[in-house]
Amino acid sequence: MNIGIEVQRIFRPKKHGMEVVSMEIIRELQQLDKSNKYTLFSKKDVDDESVVSTQNFLIDTLIQGSYPVWEQIGLPKRINKLNIDFLHCTANTAPLFSKVPTIITIHDIIYMESLSFKGSAYQNFGNIYRRLIVPAAAKKARIILTVSEFEKHVIAKTLKIPEEKIRVIYNGVNDQFKNISDNQILQTFKNKHNLPDKFLLHFGNTAPKKNTIGVLEAYKIFIARQTNPLPLVVTDCEPEYIQELLKKIDAQQLMEHIHTPGYIPFSDIPLLYNLAAIFLYPSHRESFGMPVIEAMACGVPVITSNKSALPEIAGGAACLVNPEIAEEIYSQLNLLLTDDHFYQTKRQEGFVNASRFSWKIAASKTLEVYNEMKSI
Repeated sequence: MNIGIEVQRIFRPKKHGMEVVSMEIIRELQQLDKSNKYTLFSKKDVDDESVVSTQNFLIDTLIQGSYPVWEQIGLPKRINKLNIDFLHCTANTAPLFSKVPTIITIHDIIYMESLSFKGSAYQNFGNIYRRLIVPAAAKKARIILTVSEFEKHVIAKTLKIPEEKIRVIYNGVNDQFKNISDNQILQTFKNKHNLPDKFLLHFGNTAPKKNTIGVLEAYKIFIARQTNPLPLVVTDCEPEYIQELLKKIDAQQLMEHIHTPGYIPFSDIPLLYNLAAIFLYPSHRESFGMPVIEAMACGVPVITSNKSALPEIAGGAACLVNPEIAEEIYSQLNLLLTDDHFYQTKRQEGFVNASRFSWKIAASKTLEVYNEMKSI
């Protein structure tokens, strides 16, 4: 087969969930499948070593234009010239007028459930674009892939898609996410980013669903009730944004306890997890939640939400809370820090749960779907 895979943003330096998933599955497919021919369609960008060409995996970066122009005009023209048997689009959307059959990975349809303009301009445009494209692209696709049973049911119900058209392939955990015992490596990383010796960790985000403000509300309670409170490290957010949120909850004084190291490269995230005492991920809505299992694989107890796909992925190994209630987040935080037996139990349960998720398995199941396309 001659398989096309759309990975438009896989080479951008600041990768997020969808790009990481595509990168990991492609790397495993390169080891697993030496017979089919693949063409990866991407934009040129600086991190062009994250996935490299092999004998049967070619990288095509000839398409130009902004995201929608690239996808809706440039991509169909390009695949028509290359005799592609089918196209796998990996990031929720797909060209509507392609002549070849498509598989589409729909990671989530949060943007279909409500239209909020509380995010950045880029996030707002992306949500509008997906609302316009995804329903039609999903109906046109031969097969839909998604990342949890929770999201499968949501997609089927919301888009009125038969469930038998949707396949669930769990994400995996990269081998670099593990317990690191080399203190020198950890110390060097800590010094580089001026991190405290022991801290709570949260991946900040301007998207409201990530609930950074809920973490800060819980941290406000934590500071008020602790004699020697641990500092909080919030990544991927500017200090000004955190200050803005603190102002909303009348807690500007907390800024002296909060560290904002900015964006941490994907390759360094395992070091960050290993230095953290607890990982806070009380998101309002996730289709999977990769940071939950990444943190667990590194031996960090996790506090996450009791909503959406997070209980399914956490597998009983995390402390589950209602993300709307800051007191619940604080309560689990306090329990972990004051009950060492409970802390160590959650740590060990996390290791076991994380072992359920493998990129090799994800790639193998993806290849099964590719082979299924022969008979559809």
